Amino acid sequence: MYVPEHFRETRFDVLRAFIEQHSMGTLIAVTSEGISANHIPMQLLSDAGGPATLRGHIARANPLWRLLETGASVLAIFIGPDHYVSPGWYPSKREHGKVVPTWNYATVHVRGTIRFIEDPAWLRSLVESLTDQHERTRVDRWRITDAPADYLQGMLRAIVGFEIQVSGIEGKFKGSQNRPAADRAAVAEALRAAGLSVDAVAQLAPQPDS
Repeated sequence: MYVPEHFRETRFDVLRAFIEQHSMGTLIAVTSEGISANHIPMQLLSDAGGPATLRGHIARANPLWRLLETGASVLAIFIGPDHYVSPGWYPSKREHGKVVPTWNYATVHVRGTIRFIEDPAWLRSLVESLTDQHERTRVDRWRITDAPADYLQGMLRAIVGFEIQVSGIEGKFKGSQNRPAADRAAVAEALRAAGLSVDAVAQLAPQPDS
C-alpha cells in the first residue's frame, strides 16, 4: 500500500481500535487456483509485549483452508469510512483556484502467516468471543448458549477457524492532512453536513489539534 507520511498511522492501539470498529475484513491469499479474496469478520488479539494474532473462521465448504498450507502468507484489509472531497469545499479555491478533487478514506492492512484450526473447543471460544464483541451494546444480547446445544455443535462442525500470526500492520488515514488548516476545517464541516457520523468525520478530516 502506498502511504505518504502525512497519512500514515502506526499507533497500535489506534489500529486495533479501528479493526474492532470495522471488523469485516477482506482476507487475500494466493492459492494454487489463483488469487483468493474472502470477506470475513475478524478479531485482532495481542498480549502486552507479545505478538499479535488475527483470527476468524470460514465455512468448511470454502476450499481456502484446503488450498493454503500452514504458514502461507496472507493479507487482511479493513476498510473504514470514505467520501468524495470536492474542490469547492476548500476556502483556498477562492484564493487561487489551484485545487482538484480527491477521495478521503481510512484503511488498515495486516500481513501475516495463517494456520487453520478444527478443534471444537477453540472454535466455540472464537464464536463466543466474536458474538460477545458484536452483541455487547445490545440491550437484548444474544449469547451462543441461547441456541440448542446440538444445533450449535452442528454449526461449529460446519466451520473451520484460522489464526494469522501478524508480521506487519499499517494504517492509511487519508484525511486532508496535506491541506491548510482552513481547508481541513471546511472538509470536516462539509462531511458533517453530508450526514457522516462524528467518528467518521474524525477519521476523514482530523483537525490539527486532534
